[in-house]
Amino acid sequence: MAELPAPEAMRIAIVDDEQDMRQSISQWLALSGFETETFGSAEDALRVIGPGYPGIVVSDIRMPGMDGMVFLKKLMALDSALPVILITGHGDVPMAVEAMRIGAYDFMEKPFNPDRMTDLAKRASETRRLTLDNRTLRRELSDGTALVRMLIGASPVMERLREDILDLGQADGHVLVEGETGTGKSLVAHALHAVGPRQGKKFIVQSCLSEDEGALGAILFGSSNPEDPLPLVEQARGGTLCLEDIEALSPALQAKLLTVLNAQGGSAETRIVAICNLTDVERSAEDMLRPDLFYRLAAMRVMVPPLRQRGEDILTLFTHMTEQFAEEYGCDAPHISAQEAAQLVQAPWPGNVRQLINVAERAVLQARRGSGTISSLLTPEATELSPTIVTEGKPLKEYVEAFERMLIDNTMRRHKGSIASVMEELCLPRRTLNEKMAKYGLSRANYL
Repeated sequence: MAELPAPEAMRIAIVDDEQDMRQSISQWLALSGFETETFGSAEDALRVIGPGYPGIVVSDIRMPGMDGMVFLKKLMALDSALPVILITGHGDVPMAVEAMRIGAYDFMEKPFNPDRMTDLAKRASETRRLTLDNRTLRRELSDGTALVRMLIGASPVMERLREDILDLGQADGHVLVEGETGTGKSLVAHALHAVGPRQGKKFIVQSCLSEDEGALGAILFGSSNPEDPLPLVEQARGGTLCLEDIEALSPALQAKLLTVLNAQGGSAETRIVAICNLTDVERSAEDMLRPDLFYRLAAMRVMVPPLRQRGEDILTLFTHMTEQFAEEYGCDAPHISAQEAAQLVQAPWPGNVRQLINVAERAVLQARRGSGTISSLLTPEATELSPTIVTEGKPLKEYVEAFERMLIDNTMRRHKGSIASVMEELCLPRRTLNEKMAKYGLSRANYL
């Protein structure tokens, strides 16, 4: 079996009441590249080891005071995904079975093989690293900071999208991602891979529009030429193959893909994340794919919302983008009026987030020159790209609140969280400002 390298920054907590034993284990694992820390009792170790402990635990079972089995139960209560390797000199098989049932990663008898100990420690540490990475990604997605800026937003449709990513990412079936041009479907596909059990494995992207049928078939499924590279369905084995523009796949290649999917089974095979670009509001992926392939892919389905359905998120995204471009161009971000904020929220955005990025960059360039309006950037594009799409009307109260939140957010950013400066600029008493920040979910800590 190939030896795994010791993962970086992973610790090993060694718990044993016998000093010679814990020092011996520590020295051996340190020579294998691990950072170790030793404890003479389970009680001492529990003062250091918490739910986010960046490593694994190696513990003796027979110890005075709290023994290894009680210690294991307490660790599992703290963090059920923490790998714990237990060591005993008594060869107690029922105890080993009970330890594994409680949640032990593995069980070793004294005298143990040091090489086996090293191999177990490396595999357990790699498992721990992936667990902590996935937790970080899940935490980022759940609080809206996401893998990338395109997934931020507090609107109900974006909260639902993040929940779908978290749920379906942890599953292992194929996924169909649908949405209009520029909504961020590829970013969603990356997120589905990153938060799931295949994280760290290959993630390969192939557009079904980039090649003719013959060349694409050879790339995806292989050819008769032995010198050609492995087909992508093989290269991505154990990982994810993202097929963009799945609606462009010819009927023959759709049939071939279905055959491959039906022949697969288990997590060692290739997971397909298929992206369908909805360019026609009257047609869905179900209309564009052969029924059996559609139902094979659509058992798990994610719909990425268009920007016009995201309400106040539009102003949040616009603010982020203008600040980003202002920093890039070495100028101040433009200030927008209440009327311009309403225009941004009401615009149909046929190009979605991609269009918003373009408008934000042009708004910064206009502001740097001291000319132009938001309206001049929106109207021509909206008319030219999609004259038939009409945004949904909203109550005046929603527009006012969206602008108010954006104004407070921008002012807090500009003054780096200085409450006194914000109060002075907006002519607001402290209590009113606090109430409005609480109402809109704005925290001063985010601006310091």
